[in-house]
Amino acid sequence: MRNISRTFLTGLAAILPLVITLALLWWLGSTAEKVLGGLLGAILPDALYFPGLGILAGVALVFALGVLLQAYVVRGLFDWMESLMQRIPVIKTIHGTVRDVTNLLSGDIHKRFGQAVLVTFPGSDFKLVGFVTREDFEGLPNNLGGPETLAVYMPMSYQIGGYTLMLPRERIEPLDLSLEDAMRYALTAGVSARQEKT
Repeated sequence: MRNISRTFLTGLAAILPLVITLALLWWLGSTAEKVLGGLLGAILPDALYFPGLGILAGVALVFALGVLLQAYVVRGLFDWMESLMQRIPVIKTIHGTVRDVTNLLSGDIHKRFGQAVLVTFPGSDFKLVGFVTREDFEGLPNNLGGPETLAVYMPMSYQIGGYTLMLPRERIEPLDLSLEDAMRYALTAGVSARQEKT
């Protein structure tokens, strides 16, 4: 009976990510078609409307938002809304997790972090995965950091929180993982990560 359960769980673990991904894509597409397609169907003449126009409109809206976010004013407004969401107890956890996952997909992680590193706890062999966020402390208070100091962000698993530590360079060990894989490793408590083959 134990072997049957293990075999079933192995099959479930293999198929579940695919099913959830396809279900999410189907839900996004059908929602865009239902909402935007219904709106466009009511506005446009029957000759111009065709099935799938809502999905195309959704893709165009997302692209337009990406273009608008390059403007300083729109970016500032968006950052203000994000900071507001980070103050609401339950929403900040959900929003932070979704934001980090989408940052992995969009490649935005390269703008935020410089390098994936390992930080060793003083007097022990314990290590944590971190990300270098600042190497230059010019213009900041002297006790915040200097030439031999790095700011390293230490995320907690599943984006419950995190800390930014100012650490001497000798405490930091470069990690031979891409930023995406290191972030995936940290956010999933070490469950998910892969090393790129060279």
